[in-house]
Amino acid sequence: MPSLSEASSCSVALLVALPQELDASLLAGVPVVYTGVGKVNAAIAAAQCIQQYRPRLLLNFGSAGRVRPGPQGLLEVARVLQRDMLAEPLAPRGTTPFHDGPHALESGQSGLVCATGDSFVTGPDPWFNAQGVDVVDMELFALAAVCQRSGVAWRSLKFISDDANTESGKDWATNVRMGQQLFLAWWREHRATLGA
Repeated sequence: MPSLSEASSCSVALLVALPQELDASLLAGVPVVYTGVGKVNAAIAAAQCIQQYRPRLLLNFGSAGRVRPGPQGLLEVARVLQRDMLAEPLAPRGTTPFHDGPHALESGQSGLVCATGDSFVTGPDPWFNAQGVDVVDMELFALAAVCQRSGVAWRSLKFISDDANTESGKDWATNVRMGQQLFLAWWREHRATLGA
């Protein structure tokens, strides 16, 4: 069940999977929703957040594993795909069969390509290379899909916590809190332009 902070009149709401990623008490004046892990939890939390707060922008912050060399620190996501929609031969991987909506969701910002799925990635996947995927997570596609259907803008900032390999679980646990200070610095710099 998502945990909702105090209601706010801000036009921006922030969704984060877990308190380990960000301490909500450090952000005054903005609703912070902890979604829990995975696409189902994220979709439920996003829908509840939009219904309760009516934000103009839903902002997501969280950790991500990198699947190619290079990305590090705190980075913005431009596009998100669904990596675990595997319905072949009814539709190509990443495509929901019998769904006429978009299968790749765009934030309108420049940045990385993220692939979302309900699994913790611990090894290479040729599909990531074929789709130009930079990072993987477990919530963003669901958040973006709810926003797209609700007519709410979304943005996502991901902290690279691990290399999506056999050491990822240990690395995530060690590094997950390191993204908090980077996000708070980004928030202070961009809050006014976001209208928050």
